Amino acid sequence: MRKVREVRQQLKDIMDSQKLDVKSCGNWDIVRKCICAAYFHQAARLKGIGEYVNLRTGMPCHLHPTSALFGCGFTPDYIVYHELIMTTKEYMQCVTCVDGHWLAELGPMFFSLKDSFKTRNERARKEKSETSTMEEEMRVSQEKFNRMKEEANAAGQTPSIRNKIITPFNRIQTTPTPKRTTPFRSGI
Repeated sequence: MRKVREVRQQLKDIMDSQKLDVKSCGNWDIVRKCICAAYFHQAARLKGIGEYVNLRTGMPCHLHPTSALFGCGFTPDYIVYHELIMTTKEYMQCVTCVDGHWLAELGPMFFSLKDSFKTRNERARKEKSETSTMEEEMRVSQEKFNRMKEEANAAGQTPSIRNKIITPFNRIQTTPTPKRTTPFRSGI
C-alpha cells in the first residue's frame, strides 16, 4: 500500500504541475485497459486451478500468495503481470485481471481472436448472402444498361457531327473547296 500511495502522490504532482483537476475516473475498466496496453506482452491465460500459462512463452505461472487476486474466490481467465518471481515455481506478482478481447485489440501483433465454429459458419453464410445480393444487383444494372442501349439503337440515334470531339489529329474531312487564285498569288 505504501507503493500505491507513492505512485498516487507522483500522479497527483504531475496533475498539479499540468494544472489539471484531480478526479476519479469512476470506471476501473479504463484503468485496467491502460495497464493491459502497457503489459500485454506479459499476459497469461488460466490453465487449471490457480495455474496460468504465459501466452507468449507457454511457461506455467502461478499467482503469488501476496497478490491481490490470490485466494479471492474468483480466478479471471486472462491476467497481465508486472513481475515474475522464480522460486520453486514461477510466481506472478502485481497482477491485474483483463479481458481477452483487450489483448487482441491492444496487442494485435501477438494476439488474435479465434472464431468458434458457430461464428465461422454464420460469417460464411453472411458472406455468401452478400455475394449473391451483389451479383443480383450487378445483373439488374447490366440488364438496365442493355435495355437503354437497345432503345437508343431502336430510336435511330446516331451521334451527329456536332457531338463529335474534334482535335487536330482527327478532323472531319469534307470536300475541299477550290483555291481562289488572285493576281497577287499567281504573280500576274
